[in-house]
Amino acid sequence: MSYTKRFSGRKFDELRPFEAKVGVVKRADGSAMFKIGSTIAIASVYGPRELYPQFLQDPKKGVLRCNYNMVAFSGSGDRVKPGPSRRSKEIGLVTEKALLPFIDLSDFGGAVVDVFIELIQTDAGTRCAGINAAALALAHAGIPMKDLVSAVAVGKIEDKLVVDLDYEEDSHEIGVDIPLAMSTRTGEISLLQMDGIISVEEVKNCVENARKACEKIKEVQVKALKEFYGLEAKK
Repeated sequence: MSYTKRFSGRKFDELRPFEAKVGVVKRADGSAMFKIGSTIAIASVYGPRELYPQFLQDPKKGVLRCNYNMVAFSGSGDRVKPGPSRRSKEIGLVTEKALLPFIDLSDFGGAVVDVFIELIQTDAGTRCAGINAAALALAHAGIPMKDLVSAVAVGKIEDKLVVDLDYEEDSHEIGVDIPLAMSTRTGEISLLQMDGIISVEEVKNCVENARKACEKIKEVQVKALKEFYGLEAKK
């Protein structure tokens, strides 16, 4: 079979329209919104603050905790059952692993930095949108970072490699989905998951497609921070 035209009409390497904003939750120590297509993630950061119970503390460095939640009315597919689920816990852990290589918590021994990610509207790419929002929120909170983390889902639909899968593509019966997060400055990849089977060469091409897409996402992340601090004029 041949996938000659994307369901959305986009080019195979084209991202959905995306935007970012920081300072969206007033009482948080840091917060951000990242929207791509119809998927909207809002991340709030609280801390560093003392971690209880004390046996969970690391005296040498702070602890990062990420909570991921899709609200019941968030969108595409079946209604999400409220409350924690196995999937939400797994994505929360994946998000922690994607962010940890790029943040420095060595000055916060005994403390915790909590990140709460709420998906208020969804159309695939939710974990990547959450990572993009969380990275921005951590930067807004003043947590020391080596680089912003940028994330995007790439993959293959039938015979074509595609960037930024939407819900129709993510649900396609002949498809491969690869969420990926990275530092565009160092090239370090902190998340690469894959659902499906493709060749090694195709994986390499998908990673290169993701790198190019993440560079575009990072530009918008940096722009959002500069606008918040008055370093770049809003258009």
